[in-house]
Amino acid sequence: MNNLSQQRIAPAAIRKTVTVNVPIERAFDVFTARMGSWWHKEHSIAKDTQQMDVIIEPRVGGRWYEKGADGSEHPWGRVLAFDRPRRLLLAWQLTRDFAYDPDFETTVEVNFEERDGATVVTLEHRDLERMGADAVELLEGMDGGWGMLLDLYKVAADRA
Repeated sequence: MNNLSQQRIAPAAIRKTVTVNVPIERAFDVFTARMGSWWHKEHSIAKDTQQMDVIIEPRVGGRWYEKGADGSEHPWGRVLAFDRPRRLLLAWQLTRDFAYDPDFETTVEVNFEERDGATVVTLEHRDLERMGADAVELLEGMDGGWGMLLDLYKVAADRA
């Protein structure tokens, strides 16, 4: 027998889509190799320094991290797939408190599809149920955060 009071509904993945007016290779490169140029500097886990760059090492197993003005490095996760120019899969290893934890992981997948000279970029952040029991409130903020970040990405990519 199925007890409805014991069932939990997992939070849906955050899914965002943006179209940039550049070829697919450029769209991919701006997202991956130039993330620090468009990432909002206040979306940082560095405590005692200003964020200067966000780096994705372009290979499976590569690091995803931010670099502080003082030269410090602050890990965010790692690269699970790097299929230029079509797909990027990242392990987001920041907890609900935005602290790095090597034993924690949600996934961020970004797909790039060229259409008529422009590129459709679709981002999906999933496995969000791992954020904990009261993750729904957190996810609302993250949903807005990804939307704002993709707007900044679009501006940077369209200028590239």
